[in-house]
Amino acid sequence: MPRNRKAKSQAAPPSAADQTTEISEDEQWRLIQESGVLQKISQSDASKGNIDTEDPSADVDGRPPLADEIFSAVILLIPFSFFLLLMDILIHQQYAKRPSAGEFAEHLINSVPILFIFIFYSQSICCLAPARYKANTRMQIALFLLSLGVGPRMIWLINRGSWLVNMRQCPRFATIWLYTVVQLDLAPAVLSLAMIGGWSWWAGMKLIL
Repeated sequence: MPRNRKAKSQAAPPSAADQTTEISEDEQWRLIQESGVLQKISQSDASKGNIDTEDPSADVDGRPPLADEIFSAVILLIPFSFFLLLMDILIHQQYAKRPSAGEFAEHLINSVPILFIFIFYSQSICCLAPARYKANTRMQIALFLLSLGVGPRMIWLINRGSWLVNMRQCPRFATIWLYTVVQLDLAPAVLSLAMIGGWSWWAGMKLIL
């Protein structure tokens, strides 16, 4: 008996792990929520997501870089330059003229740089607003008024102008008119065409090339 009591008294005391009280799962979640660890993790993930979604090519003020603006202007310049050449050919065919390829090239060399500047700045001005390019209200109004000025002028030249003035001005007016209609939203584009068509009918003008 004494030996058994001595062995029991010499037994090792319980460890700290055995003495800790077991915490329920609900209590653990409550402690985690009170500590605010989950909120910190979600905020850090959101900040990382915002950094990843930012456009590195955009400037601080939201404007696209100059290279993108030039590229967009060139993309529009190519089809409108071909349209200008087509109108130049058609107007010469209308008056039975047969200019050489060098003369057509000279016309393009004189007109394309001006057309590029017009396209470039008509897009760049729109970038000053939060909306991009043609969605800018001020540019929409300017393009609408320009279409109302260029369209009737070209139609009047075709009906009343001399053949020399028509060959010199009508291809450029037709290109600018087409550009304004393309860049306008659907409603103002249709409205401008309807107004020009109504004026042509009222004035007895005909659009014949």
